[in-house]
Amino acid sequence: MSLLVSISGVRGIVGESLTPEVAVRYASAFAEYAGGGRIVLGRDGRVTGGPLANIISSTLVSMGCDVIALGIVPTPTVGLTVEKMRAAGGISVTASHNPMQWNGMKFIGQSGMFLDGVEIVRLQRILAGPPPRYAPWDKTGRHTRDESAIGRHIDAVLSQPLVRPDAIRKRSFTVVADCINAAGGAVIPELLRRLGCRVIGMNDEVGGIFSHDPEPIPGNLTALCAAVKQHRADLGIAVDPDVDRLVFITEKGEPFGEEYTVATAVNYVLGAGPRGGSPVVVNLSTTRAVDDIAARYGAPVHRTPVGEINVAGRMKTLGAAIGGEGSGGVIFPALHYMRDAMAGIGLILSQIAEAGGTMSEFRASLPSYTIRKTSIRADGKDTAAMLDAVAERLSPTARCNMEDGVKFDFDDGWVHLRRSNTEPIVRIIAEARTPEAADALLARFRNELG
Repeated sequence: MSLLVSISGVRGIVGESLTPEVAVRYASAFAEYAGGGRIVLGRDGRVTGGPLANIISSTLVSMGCDVIALGIVPTPTVGLTVEKMRAAGGISVTASHNPMQWNGMKFIGQSGMFLDGVEIVRLQRILAGPPPRYAPWDKTGRHTRDESAIGRHIDAVLSQPLVRPDAIRKRSFTVVADCINAAGGAVIPELLRRLGCRVIGMNDEVGGIFSHDPEPIPGNLTALCAAVKQHRADLGIAVDPDVDRLVFITEKGEPFGEEYTVATAVNYVLGAGPRGGSPVVVNLSTTRAVDDIAARYGAPVHRTPVGEINVAGRMKTLGAAIGGEGSGGVIFPALHYMRDAMAGIGLILSQIAEAGGTMSEFRASLPSYTIRKTSIRADGKDTAAMLDAVAERLSPTARCNMEDGVKFDFDDGWVHLRRSNTEPIVRIIAEARTPEAADALLARFRNELG
């Protein structure tokens, strides 16, 4: 398995493609890219995260950087800390939703946002250049621990005017929270308690041994669904290991739908905030429900290639009030320009509290679509040629967008085919008004790819 390098950072299987030598190479290049100064470092709680973070920190210090080590924290906490401390940059040691044997590094610029395409190219040039020049003994940096970052992040969420703690507390929600034995366990139960919720924890020990596949999709959340019903809870919450993705389970023990995380946030911010007609930005793989909701408020929707920084960068350019990705990622610029499950919890619980009724009743009030997702292995395949061939065959029959793989828009649905930024697969995402139509689209295009 080769190392995966993309706009989402670098990740690989520890001991195979991701080795100490790779960590040193990337950490030293990032130190040169950042120009020294303070670098914020955090990790998502994986069992390999401690040794990897130690290697990275030692390399940064040897390059003359001062390291602010946050320990086990969400990736968005690292970004927020970089911004608030005006640090030179940050590194989150995480493989996000990938399985336990994976780990990686996400690189954050001094703005508190991930590196964009241009900045990644600059980092790659440094990587391809001469060996690193380490600092002399009297100019090495310092390693300092900061254990207060999570508390500051929670305080920042609760201080947002659109987050309504009093309304949430009045509802006294009972919430089952699946924290996947990673960074979520360090923050999600505490945030919920401060919002007045009764919390029933699942997998909230931060031990790094995941109790199930960590991607928060319905197939991996059957135990959470059962626990919501067993405890007669008002809702369930699941996050991924680095807490940038957020999904909900209704009081019936049924998936709310990861696509409807961002759709609900859009509905709430446009409806409750002072900027109802503000632009909304989502990626090409996000549900059309966002377009229908935005239309209620006269808000334009802009779409970008998949990748958090693509969405966040366009949001910043347009001055969007809300946006994100359909995989469960909410970006709320009033807090910061990163996907943030904590911000999503604050906004969406505020929406449910103020709407009254149950999670399932609120879900029924939103536009109804069915989205289906699958993938095929891409190891050794010329995926660009595969996608070009499909586009050439089918573009006369549909609106075709080739900004990121190829997306076909039909009047009654859409299909997006693209190589993953984070795994050696080609993703196939299809959406339609009914499950049967979505299944048919998915099957058709899986066959098209062969």
